[in-house]
Amino acid sequence: MTEGSLEIKDNEFLRQFELDIEGDIAKIEYAQQERKIFLTKLVMSDALREKEMVEPFLKAVFDIIAERNTRIVPSSPEIAKFMKKHKRKYRDLLPIGINI
Repeated sequence: MTEGSLEIKDNEFLRQFELDIEGDIAKIEYAQQERKIFLTKLVMSDALREKEMVEPFLKAVFDIIAERNTRIVPSSPEIAKFMKKHKRKYRDLLPIGINI
């Protein structure tokens, strides 16, 4: 899956979204339940963080999930913080009754 210039792979076997930048892999681990996806953990190297790849990666994954018409439950504090920062854009992705 491509989002902008990022090539995002949904590794369903390992239940994680993956981003490979020059052999450096970032991932968001998830658990899926009915029409909800629980984003449980963001794993990214310091090198990718220094390149400011966290937000573009999260935006790309959120867009993929939105296309699937699935709701997001951010279980990771870092992902919840991102969602809170961008709540106007992504609030419709939260399940009914969940507030950030």
